[in-house]
Amino acid sequence: MEHSPDSIQYAMETARLLHEPARRIDTFGATRFKFTMLSEPMDSVGQVRIRQGEMEAQKPQIIRPDVMQGVELEGFQEKAGEFIDWLKANKLEPVFFQYGFVFKRSHVTESVLNDNMESVRDKVLTDVKATGDPMLAVIEGVDDAWEVCLLKFSIEMIGKSADINVFDFKRKGLL
Repeated sequence: MEHSPDSIQYAMETARLLHEPARRIDTFGATRFKFTMLSEPMDSVGQVRIRQGEMEAQKPQIIRPDVMQGVELEGFQEKAGEFIDWLKANKLEPVFFQYGFVFKRSHVTESVLNDNMESVRDKVLTDVKATGDPMLAVIEGVDDAWEVCLLKFSIEMIGKSADINVFDFKRKGLL
């Protein structure tokens, strides 16, 4: 299903992470998250759709652009070139990370409960606390754009994992 820019924006704004995984994206290996996605079908009242599945975050890749190789310093004194050389020598060139996610659609299950969202939310969160699964996320979002809500979760996990990944890469001498 194709989504309009407005429906994508609405899904991004309304998606809420109700339970955050205790783990982050591993620096040196793939990380498999489980998700439970709660949404209310648009054409039904008093129903909640529950989707459960897995998402795999691939290990972050270091990207080192060669942007410092061809820096032109037009109008600057020769000393400015020494600063660029100093940045290179001290490994202060920009570094980026590439994160990849694989959505395991084959593992997604779906069910509909005849209940209100608040009651289902409470039951699901109680079950999550009882199981204590450190890889489980519970998300509430828009039914027809539920994949967009999962993408928002992915972006949030990248943001929460980046500092840990940088620390690990530095500790191993890779940055």
